[in-house]
Amino acid sequence: MRPWPLLVLLVLAGCQTVPSTLPEAEPPPAAACLWSTVGVPVTETLRRAVVALEDDGFLIRHTATAPALVSAERTRILPGYGDRHGDWERRGVFGGIGLGGGRGGFGGGVMIGFGGVGSLTRDATELERVSLLVGDGEVRVSRDLQVIDWRGELAESRSASTEAFCGGLRRAMDAGGEP
Repeated sequence: MRPWPLLVLLVLAGCQTVPSTLPEAEPPPAAACLWSTVGVPVTETLRRAVVALEDDGFLIRHTATAPALVSAERTRILPGYGDRHGDWERRGVFGGIGLGGGRGGFGGGVMIGFGGVGSLTRDATELERVSLLVGDGEVRVSRDLQVIDWRGELAESRSASTEAFCGGLRRAMDAGGEP
């Protein structure tokens, strides 16, 4: 029996490294996504967060009191986003306007093309997730957006903890949870 395969595996195992830093949000969260809650009970802050998020169309996925956390999400359809780089659609004829058959889909129905741009595409879905953590007299908000194409594949993903979103959430919570 030759020891070479075992020796090669040991050498390759020694090549694995651990990252020197943890991943960071790009872009970093806005300053408005961190604010003080001194004097407001944690349970009241959580209640206000749940009411404000639900009123803004979010579905609450998880709440906890230790640690004080609210996780919520909402989705929306992105009409026309479709598959920008795929070739599943057929272009029209007669000046770019016409009918054509498409590949893929359910039953391969009729596709309509306009102006040479191509057939109508399948819509993508935007998934927006928000986490709100309450502790040490402060609130931290984290928000991210993902776009999932019509095939169920991740097309885009980014941090979206913006001044506008966090400021609006804070104002809704300060108003008692009512927008």
